[in-house]
Amino acid sequence: MLNNSQRQSKIIIAGIDRKTVAKIETILIDKGFSNFAIAAECGDIYRIIRPYVDNAEELGLIIVDEDLPGGHVRDMCHSLSGEQAGVFLPFIILKNERPSQVPDASASSSLIYELCKPLRGPELIILVEMLLLLKSERSIRYQQQERLINELATRKLLDAKLKYLVAHDELTGLMNRTQLENYIRLSLTRNQKLQQNGALLLIDLDRFGLINDLEGFDMADKLIIDVVATIRKLVRLEAWFARIDSDEFCLYFDTISGLQAREVAEDIRKGLNESRFQTGNVCYSITASIGIATLQSAKVIQHPEELISRAHQACSLAKQNGRNMVWFYNEEDKAIKERHRDVYWVPLIRDALLMRNFFLMFQPVVNLRTGEVSHYEVLIRMRGHENKVISPSEFIPVAERMGLIHSIDLWVVENAIDFLAELPPELSNVSLSINLSGVAFQDDALLPTIKRKLELSWVNAERITFEITETSAVDNFEQTRQMINQIRALGCHFALDDFGAGFCSFNYLKKFPVDFVKIDGQFIRNLVNDDTDQVLVRSMSEIAKQLGKKTIAEFIECPRVIKILIDLGIDYGQGYIFGKPSQLLIEQGYIPLQQLLIEGDKSTRFLYN
Repeated sequence: MLNNSQRQSKIIIAGIDRKTVAKIETILIDKGFSNFAIAAECGDIYRIIRPYVDNAEELGLIIVDEDLPGGHVRDMCHSLSGEQAGVFLPFIILKNERPSQVPDASASSSLIYELCKPLRGPELIILVEMLLLLKSERSIRYQQQERLINELATRKLLDAKLKYLVAHDELTGLMNRTQLENYIRLSLTRNQKLQQNGALLLIDLDRFGLINDLEGFDMADKLIIDVVATIRKLVRLEAWFARIDSDEFCLYFDTISGLQAREVAEDIRKGLNESRFQTGNVCYSITASIGIATLQSAKVIQHPEELISRAHQACSLAKQNGRNMVWFYNEEDKAIKERHRDVYWVPLIRDALLMRNFFLMFQPVVNLRTGEVSHYEVLIRMRGHENKVISPSEFIPVAERMGLIHSIDLWVVENAIDFLAELPPELSNVSLSINLSGVAFQDDALLPTIKRKLELSWVNAERITFEITETSAVDNFEQTRQMINQIRALGCHFALDDFGAGFCSFNYLKKFPVDFVKIDGQFIRNLVNDDTDQVLVRSMSEIAKQLGKKTIAEFIECPRVIKILIDLGIDYGQGYIFGKPSQLLIEQGYIPLQQLLIEGDKSTRFLYN
């Protein structure tokens, strides 16, 4: 059944007999067709269809007399009825004699049917409607084929693009990290068999994040493209060039010596340093830190990631030492060993925090005039393999470098307060001095943690003293002083540890709101034999007294030092002579000073675990 659009398509009637033409038109009008064009010769047909070149689907079909003058009718029919970009134009040829056989239009790409004269209305209508339906069907089939072809082409294009992106960086066209690792993996096998060397350069653009922030990502991308082009011009040797991060690039060279690799790296560094990159109205100067790692090493490289990791470590050291430098990976380098140490310790520290493998120890701080234990300094230890006790000197520096120190600070604070809360009533006079790291006051969670623990535990804040080293306090003076005031407002005390180690100790002492001053151990260890140390300690004691602060001497190990410290006016002492760090508290709560001074007795008894 024809739709309205099909009935409105143009039908061209081309005949030599006006009566026949009129009869055809009448028959079609009776069946709802109304859009006709009349042609008297072959040339008229071409003139009629020419305006429909861009919208040929509006043409319905052509009814033409086989004797139409002006050309070869059958050649014209075969020429115009063939598929043209999805448009099919059916033909009905009017013959004077009945055809010997009816052509099978469905088996041919052309829609040409023959109809003998004189015409019969029903036969003509059936044929016209059938051809228009066939035309529509073939058009739909063609569109579906075109759509399928386009979808397949799009899918192939996407597959090709995905395959490309799997191996390349979209912005620069360089290979990505995965592809670089694949190549290095092959190169490792080949070079190890041939005893050849290879070198990897890791190039990290210095402070590139500032350009992202100031100019935006579009400008930063343009700058990256310019940098890549510059590096290509500077590198004369054959190399595999990859972009492994937003501002990190790798160059891998086969069969190259370490000296050659350093020369190439210096060329790149100098070239970038001397280049100027224009982004809009702003001209930027870009520098790069470059790390070099070679295959020649005491430790055989088995995996590409090892080589990239070494180059990355060297690049990090170049940044740490001032940027715009070339740094060669060397396993004997102290900083490299430190990084390997960090890699070893970080998971142990994390496990200790999660599995409660940290524990607290306590060392007494003694009043040098009465022998009473004023308080205990809290010290942290780690429980290692087979319950081995690990000193904080092993893991604290790593924690500070790797961003874990804040977690340790909070652990110590919480567990020290819990320890006080769990003591029996007869030990309610025990006070603790808690060490804080140099960056503790940069942690926003510290003050709320202290406040919350004091509220929950009902521990008197005056039983807690926090210690912070002089050097760390000076490094962040204003922030540290502000935090100290906030914590002291809770009722806690403060001690300035390692006093005297800095050049401006006395100047800062008068500005710092601390209750105790702990004199650095370097002035105490040789106090008996060094008159200069005695003079310095005496001055520290006198100035502290004038400022209303108590003094504590550390590292006291012999009775003669105790006597000198008493004579110099020092208030408290701490050291092995009074007691080593222990998980136990001293039983009687005082040290027999007279006995120590007379007999040098270092024995103590312990009660509480």
